[in-house]
Amino acid sequence: MEIDSERGNGLDPGEEVSPIEQVRLTVPNGDDPTLPVWTFRMWFLGLLSCILLSFLNTFFSYRTEPLTVTMISVQVATLPIGRFMANVLPTTKFTVPGFGSRLFSLNPGPFNMKEHVLISIFANAGSAFGGGSAYAVEIVDIIKAIYKRNISFTASLLLVLTTQVLGYGWAGILRKYVIEPAEMWWPSSLVQVSLFRALHEKESSKNSRARFFLIAMGCSFCWYIFPGYLFPTLSNISLLCLAYPNSVTAQQIGSGMRGLGIASFTFDWSVVASFLGSPLVTPFFAILNVFLGYFVTLYIMIPICYWGLNLYAAKTFPIFSSHMFDHKGQVYNVSAIVNDKFEIDLPTYDKLGRINLSMFFAVTYGLNFAAIVATLTHVAFFNGNEIYERFKDSHKGKQDIHTRLMRKYEDIPNWWFYGILAITFGVSLLLCTVMIDQVQLPWWGLILSAALALMFTLPISIITATTNQTPGLNIITEYIIGYIYPGRPIANVCFKTYGYISMHQAISFLNDFKLGHYMKVPPRSMFIVQLVGTLIAGLVNIAVAWYLLTNIENICQDELLPPNSQWTCPNDRVFYDASVIWGLVGPKRFFGTLGNYNALNWFFLGGAVGPFFVWILHKALPSQKWIKSVNLPILLGATAAMPPATTLNFNSWMLVGTIFNLFVFRYRKAWWQRYNYVLSASGESRIFAKGVRN
Repeated sequence: MEIDSERGNGLDPGEEVSPIEQVRLTVPNGDDPTLPVWTFRMWFLGLLSCILLSFLNTFFSYRTEPLTVTMISVQVATLPIGRFMANVLPTTKFTVPGFGSRLFSLNPGPFNMKEHVLISIFANAGSAFGGGSAYAVEIVDIIKAIYKRNISFTASLLLVLTTQVLGYGWAGILRKYVIEPAEMWWPSSLVQVSLFRALHEKESSKNSRARFFLIAMGCSFCWYIFPGYLFPTLSNISLLCLAYPNSVTAQQIGSGMRGLGIASFTFDWSVVASFLGSPLVTPFFAILNVFLGYFVTLYIMIPICYWGLNLYAAKTFPIFSSHMFDHKGQVYNVSAIVNDKFEIDLPTYDKLGRINLSMFFAVTYGLNFAAIVATLTHVAFFNGNEIYERFKDSHKGKQDIHTRLMRKYEDIPNWWFYGILAITFGVSLLLCTVMIDQVQLPWWGLILSAALALMFTLPISIITATTNQTPGLNIITEYIIGYIYPGRPIANVCFKTYGYISMHQAISFLNDFKLGHYMKVPPRSMFIVQLVGTLIAGLVNIAVAWYLLTNIENICQDELLPPNSQWTCPNDRVFYDASVIWGLVGPKRFFGTLGNYNALNWFFLGGAVGPFFVWILHKALPSQKWIKSVNLPILLGATAAMPPATTLNFNSWMLVGTIFNLFVFRYRKAWWQRYNYVLSASGESRIFAKGVRN
């Protein structure tokens, strides 16, 4: 690919750089607007990648070791195919009826980087933007496979498509606040930029990034033989557990899977990156915030509450578990408290008694309460003025070079986004009125969930764009609808999905848009590819899920499946547990007057006022630049992924991230600039290998 000379942009040489160092080191300051993007190759490979990834990710999501194939695999695989098509397709030009005298060709020239970006965006939609399959599929799974109730294919399809697309409407409207500003740099996009440049730009050096990528990927596959086949112990080494194999306390302190993880470590990259993403992508200040929150939670709060205070009879239950327990420490019999109307059976519940949580699970819920409220107040204090100024006039003021270069392309009309929002919301209302008997969610619940998603999309987008960490809305949405509309588990998960996933999809849309922004892909092309890819992926997701749910006996029922069966649906089990806690039993019987954990509601207040004190300290000591890097939403939500993530995942993730984004970045910056994100991209092949083996 040819890159215009920076001197040829007609811009002030003093403004030829981004204010963000990582962006300056990674993203080229040029563009070639003549490159074709709307090509047959792009559509063929893009649609094929989207369908293939949608199928694979849905199929493997039901297995004990779920496999998620993301866009990086497609980036690598489609490059030689695209170049092959450029060599063999005919270059003959022809006209198409309805397009006048405009000429078209199946082969407009060499396979270029912008085509490759759009193919990868198609693939990203096929992997639900890295999430695997559409989140709403899990609603269908628990209804049919675990609760053993009925939902029609039509209702399932509408549920999947509307929850995947709804957030695109307000994402487009908010894009001027989180795409155009240079300070909104979206760290994960830089991995893709590095890989695209490594694959496309010609480098004469024998140490080119493309060569480095292939070597790193090959070494990754070779190394996997050891933890994957020969020595599985390398994936999880706990020195305390090895030294004291018969000590319960040693297991609680030293186990990286079911304890505090002290002196536990791994030599398996998939353990490092499986739940928290690649540590090479996250900036060090965000890693430090995660470490502080993690350390205080795991090594101060939990030991005090468990061994010191025995809070909530903590010693009766495991120290680290996502299961629910009765007062004797036995796993709670949830199926016994569901009546024929798919609601809670109160007499049976009163007989069995209150549901109890492990100490860690309870503390994590409290911290998540604080984190989601802190998201609003943190952004209000630290980004409020910037948002207000851009609201007053989004097209004036200083812009970085990448925003100025994108001005040459036609922007997306706002009515496209308003139209998507209106159509998707209308279909969602139809689902929540005509088919309410299947989804349980009333029309007012849909409106409330959409309002919550819209309110949180901007502040959480800002946090994601600057820290590469994304606080979730899942707990707060479950909490709200559980109080307002208790005893209905499917209504609860539908409300959560419309609120949480529509916001998540909006942020994923914006993240991909920033990638297109860096790569100078026309915005309208990005929009169409994202929308078409999401609709196709949703259709494939529900079709594959429906086939599996209706053809595999006892799927997701691990107690009824044959020994060593892979169809155990681990993600669906966690989703089911949430539907019980928040929907069936309801937060009032957990965190209200009828439950054991009502004191955790004070975390909401702590999360609301915490950022104010950090902001005051920052204003009082402006010379102390580190204070502004204290990000309470990230610090408080540090352990949000636990469970299913474990201390082993966190310990190794923080260690590797610190090595590369503190020491290598500071002392070997040239190496970091050239290879860091390329190395991160090569690691995905390692995770893919593990999924295929299982």
